[in-house]
Amino acid sequence: MSALDDWIETACAELGLDPAELAQKPVLNLARVVAHTVDRPAAPLTAYLLGVAVGRGAPLAETATKLQDMARGRPAADGEPTDGAAP
Repeated sequence: MSALDDWIETACAELGLDPAELAQKPVLNLARVVAHTVDRPAAPLTAYLLGVAVGRGAPLAETATKLQDMARGRPAADGEPTDGAAP
């Protein structure tokens, strides 16, 4: 078991959640894109916003994709749109 898997199991147990219901890939992909195209501190905050939206009924995959597209389309410091590639 990886450190990530161990942490997820522990955190889910503490929060009374089923780890099998966790969709890691969309959340991790969103955090990666936002960290590289917006700003590193924006990644966990955006993941939290995704969680709030999903908790209110928004579909996880569609909402994560929408946020990734928004992050990729933001202008970089030079005014050009970012392409989502890691710096």
